[in-house]
Amino acid sequence: MEKSNISVGLDIGTTKIVAMIGRKNEYGKVEILGIGRAKSLGVHRGVVNNITQTIQSIQQAVQEAEAAASEKIEDVTVGIAGQHIRSLQHSDYITRPNSELVIDEDDLDRLINQVHKLVMLPGEEIIHVLPQEFKVDGQGEITEPIGMYGGRLEANFHVVVGQVSSIRNVGRCIKSADLNLEGITLEPLASANAVLSREEKEAGVALIDIGGGTTDLAVFKDGIIRHTAVIPFGGNVITEDIKEGCSIIEKQAELLKIRFGSAWPGENKDNEIVSIPGLRGREPKEITLKNLSKIIHARVVEIVEQVYVEIKNYGHEEQKKKLIGGIVLTGGGAQLKHLKQLVEYITGMDTRIGYPNEHLAGDSDGEIASPLYATAVGLVMDGLKRQERKKAEAIEVEEAVLAEEEQVLDQTSEDDVVVEEPKKERRTFLDKLTERVKEFLDNAE
Repeated sequence: MEKSNISVGLDIGTTKIVAMIGRKNEYGKVEILGIGRAKSLGVHRGVVNNITQTIQSIQQAVQEAEAAASEKIEDVTVGIAGQHIRSLQHSDYITRPNSELVIDEDDLDRLINQVHKLVMLPGEEIIHVLPQEFKVDGQGEITEPIGMYGGRLEANFHVVVGQVSSIRNVGRCIKSADLNLEGITLEPLASANAVLSREEKEAGVALIDIGGGTTDLAVFKDGIIRHTAVIPFGGNVITEDIKEGCSIIEKQAELLKIRFGSAWPGENKDNEIVSIPGLRGREPKEITLKNLSKIIHARVVEIVEQVYVEIKNYGHEEQKKKLIGGIVLTGGGAQLKHLKQLVEYITGMDTRIGYPNEHLAGDSDGEIASPLYATAVGLVMDGLKRQERKKAEAIEVEEAVLAEEEQVLDQTSEDDVVVEEPKKERRTFLDKLTERVKEFLDNAE
């Protein structure tokens, strides 16, 4: 199999690290060839806090995936999340020197570069600059300004900001695990690509990805991402509460949550009891399921309310910004019983659980289509997209070079030569950020 046809997503989470190998099949769907997962020991709330342990976990997940797919992994697309991520809205404009020429890619790049000069807090770096809509000479609601005439080009941007040291630490772990960093993507964006349909993004939808250490939110409307947020609570705090509330060890608390936990206390009858073996010869403990659900309920309500505050911050209550698609829950935490009902009750919005099967090949293993793997599937898709872009650009450059050689043979006017110039590669800032992280790591060696 050609190496270039496969892509590897690496989801470095707080509870687990997943390496997933995938490729596109002839129907344009993503086929998962292998998957590996390891317990994540060096990550806290989405941020690496122990480099050595994280490297070991990455290597373990990668080896498992390699064995499953009989493929050697070299390049990975990695997701970043964590409580250091924040987002802001910003408007900016450029005045074009010559309004006789139509707006082209260079003008957009100039405008986006200008946004990158925004002064951030010390240690922060802009990760994503996502244009919302453009205005040309005051005429608004333009989604694609290229090819239009105009002197003043302005746009609203959704700017995602993160701590540069956290991003570099992730890069460091990847490099030390003998892997090559192919791309960086914001995890809520990756999850959204894996579980949302185009119609939902158009209608307006909030994706809530409940992980172990953080809960990520991405809001879409009119097909464009409008708001992102990372809330520093996830499934782990629920486990922590059960551990404290029932005086049991963490392993038992996690099992209780998964097997018997529910976000809706009214579901359990008073006489439903679970017996837990005591530690080293002590008496077993009896815990009522009603109490267990009450503990879970209290914490889940807190998380959902914080997310709802962010959805309101985006402006969901304004008629024009209403999210018709409601809420989609994904991530490992979305598997909690009766969570959908509780979210609907708190927010009053339609809710569904998001499975990453939107773009997966029909014969995929049922386990892969679990909300648990939404981010990993999204990262694989992102890697495949990046490869397609590179291929298309290489072909374009090749064609342009051939065309230019032909023109040297014919004596042609200068204008014709300009037409055949290779189309300039439009790199996203994530590509540039990836390169900066790579450069930094190479210099730091």
